[in-house]
Amino acid sequence: MNEIGMGTLMQAVRYHEFGEVDVLHLEHIPVPQPQAGEVLIRVYAAGVLPVDWKIRRGLFPMPVQFPVIPGTAFSGVVVGLGEGVSKWQIGESVFGRSTKGTYAEYTTAPEDVIARKPASITHEEAATLSGGATTAWRAIVSEGNVQPRERVLIHGAAGGVGLFAVQFAKGIGAEVIGTAGTANVAYVKSLGADQVIDYTAERFEEIVRDVDLVLDTVGGETLARTWSVLKPGGRLVSIAGQPPMEKAKQAGIQVIRPGVATSGDLKAIAELIEAGKLTINIEMSFALADVRQAHEKSQTGHGRGRVVLRVRD
Repeated sequence: MNEIGMGTLMQAVRYHEFGEVDVLHLEHIPVPQPQAGEVLIRVYAAGVLPVDWKIRRGLFPMPVQFPVIPGTAFSGVVVGLGEGVSKWQIGESVFGRSTKGTYAEYTTAPEDVIARKPASITHEEAATLSGGATTAWRAIVSEGNVQPRERVLIHGAAGGVGLFAVQFAKGIGAEVIGTAGTANVAYVKSLGADQVIDYTAERFEEIVRDVDLVLDTVGGETLARTWSVLKPGGRLVSIAGQPPMEKAKQAGIQVIRPGVATSGDLKAIAELIEAGKLTINIEMSFALADVRQAHEKSQTGHGRGRVVLRVRD
């Protein structure tokens, strides 16, 4: 069952080669058709993740088939059902992840990797969850296995992953330490962090010791300086680079690379939102036609929350 006829055109952002933001173009292409087990979604908002522009610039080690529609995070409404779909009905508002590109008016996704959008939040807010809240959930809860009274250090605590990680760890009952720039110190405290270190004025490794788990969303020099703060047997969750595994082995540190979120993760996050236990922050929202500015904003880093594309008002 499909509300959208085959051959109908949609607007989508695509690029045909690696490069800077000028390779991004708004084009008219056919609406995709849902395959067996998939739903067709009218996209209302798409999350702009750092990985999106890293792939566009050819910096991410993954095979790419041109032309590419960027984006994986979305929120929207089900408008078509592929063969065998039984969990969803046309007209339901959902959020989640698609590997088919989400900077477009329509996308498809397997019925098992989406969840019902909480009624209490907008589509723009829901588009921040996949790759933001879901990555934080895997890092802190599903795979990080944070326990009450453990010490957790979160680098980039005001960012699109960090802001959720602070709240998840605090909700478990951990002692939460965050790093952030001067402008975001008070904001990270408002999320529940017990201690916030202004990385422009202080060096975290001179202040923090005996940490059970570090979530690194920054990488580079920050990651290199992190080893000394972890206690023997501690866990390092890195989403911004691959730590040297031999060094981790020598230090007795467990390195965790968060996997892809499940529908169960999405539902658990949605329940926290419905219960009023999760704060969402959109740093900046752009129209789909302004995708180049959205990528430029994401590339600056040091933000507060997620950058979002408004696909449909």
